[in-house]
Amino acid sequence: MTTTEYRRILLDGAVVEVVREGAELVAADGRRIKAADAHHLPPVAPGKIVAVHLNHRSRVEEFGTSLPSAPTYFHKPTSSLNAHGGAVVRPAGCKYLNYEGEIAIVIGRTCRNIAPADAGAYIRGYTLANDYGLHDFRDTDAGSMLRVKGSDTLCPLGPGLVEGWDFRGKALRTYVNGLVVQEGSTDEMEWDMHYLVADIARTITLDPGDVLLSGTPAGSRPVQPGDVVEVEAEGLGRLANHIVTGPTPIRTDCGAQPTESEEVRSTALGGDWELRGIRAPRR
Repeated sequence: MTTTEYRRILLDGAVVEVVREGAELVAADGRRIKAADAHHLPPVAPGKIVAVHLNHRSRVEEFGTSLPSAPTYFHKPTSSLNAHGGAVVRPAGCKYLNYEGEIAIVIGRTCRNIAPADAGAYIRGYTLANDYGLHDFRDTDAGSMLRVKGSDTLCPLGPGLVEGWDFRGKALRTYVNGLVVQEGSTDEMEWDMHYLVADIARTITLDPGDVLLSGTPAGSRPVQPGDVVEVEAEGLGRLANHIVTGPTPIRTDCGAQPTESEEVRSTALGGDWELRGIRAPRR
């Protein structure tokens, strides 16, 4: 199947959708720029971002838990969007910012109450995502995951949106400073891309550009300011971001504060969700 990769970039001060041709990006008017030199934006502008909690079997086994009978989800606000090459901000005073390399589904047609077998016709394409989690807020946001997964900059997408890509049998890897830290496959997903779209669309209308994050394999761990994190899948390229410390700490005159409880540390460091404290050694 032929694939086409689209990217959104800033070109001469304007937001432009371009097509990748090898190492170059080409605008509709013929302007060309090297992909390595482009200022990337998220490849789509979604109205909503929905993410599945657990889907990869290696992640389930890592935590020593079991999958529910059906997938469960959380919402990432669009203000969390980030792009290829962008800085991911760990707020001052926080310690447990984890990467989660994923594949993102991008909706192409308004979608509501469809069968899984028909979902492919409503998907425009796929891109890479890093579903970062700020686990310092897990004690207070465990139900909603709002600050854990929805804080500013914690949803990089890119580098491009690929149409005509077959998600089956694809390897998914995450790198930190060039070393592989996550390695999985779309074949280990309990619920595939079509199922996820149909499940959400039973009660929530999905509009063109909306994004669904399909889950991460085992190996999510905290990263530090200065680290470079990359997510890669065959046919989707490589999404790269770097970690920075936020310029101001979390305010203390309102709201819950970052914590370092056993639940926070166990989740961030890859421990057992049922038996807190049984976890991988510190890295």
